[in-house]
This record gives sequence, C-alpha cells and structure tokens, in this order.
Amino acid sequence: MRHIISLLMENEAGALSRVAGLFSARGYNIESLSVAPTEDPTLSRMTLVTVGSDEVVEQVTKHLNKLIEVVKVVDLNDGCHIERELMLVKVRAQGQDREEIKRLVEIFRGCIIDVTDKSYTIELTGTSSKLDAFLETMEKSAVLETVRTGASGVGRGDWILKV
Repeated sequence: MRHIISLLMENEAGALSRVAGLFSARGYNIESLSVAPTEDPTLSRMTLVTVGSDEVVEQVTKHLNKLIEVVKVVDLNDGCHIERELMLVKVRAQGQDREEIKRLVEIFRGCIIDVTDKSYTIELTGTSSKLDAFLETMEKSAVLETVRTGASGVGRGDWILKV
C-alpha cells in the first residue's frame, strides 16, 4: 500500500541524509521526497512517499521518531488528507497538434507556461493518478521531457502537523 509520511524535523545540515539513510539501511524504497522550511525557520517539513504494508510503515515511523532531528511524524493515510503533485511536461506541438494539446491541457486544468514554434511546456498539479492520466492521453512520441515534484500533502480540517 502507498503511504504518504509527513514529518517535522530540525532545519539543519545532515538531517535529510539521516532520514534517507534510515530507509536505505532497512531496504525500504522512497518513491518521492520533498523538503522545505516551514513557517518556523528552525523546522523543515519533509513529505515522502513509500510503498509497504501497514506493519512496515509502522516500523519506519518508529525508527523515524528515534532520530534526534525528527520532531514529529505522521502517516497522512491514517486520516483524511489533501495530496498534490506538480508536473512540468514539455511536448512536441506542431501544426494541427497544437490545438488538440491546448484542449487536453484545458480538460486537465493545466497551464501552458512556455511556447515555441515546436513545443509547449505545460504545468499541471493534482494527484499522482491525474498526472499519470494526462501522460497516458498524450502520444508517447510527443512527450519530450517530464519533471515531477513528488507528492505533498496536508491533513484536512483540524488535523495539523505542529509541535
């Protein structure tokens, strides 16, 4: 099962390395990882996506809580949450294909952020499955380059990750 783990950690050198090392030392894969400072400049929020059984993720969470730099850990799958990912995709856009691509971008609520005579660069946000669906609708030969951020998530309503 796919899990989105969000944690608060001290904003200091080497903290990211220790968290990633914990996963690799135990043979767990990180599918995506994003880190950025929070509203408190001494803390960073890390969001990572991994796949494993509930028992495996529970063990990972316990190990994360033992790290000195980690302040708080939550598995967003334990409650209602909002998840988004950003994707930039450069596609070949020439001739009659240009209008069809514009229509697809509109359907997926994306935005064309760069235009040349031969290509479009498209910005899309949404769940991973939405971004995957967009790529599936595009002709494979038209996709020139894809960049994705990985998932970011936050609990819904009153469920917050605070110290």
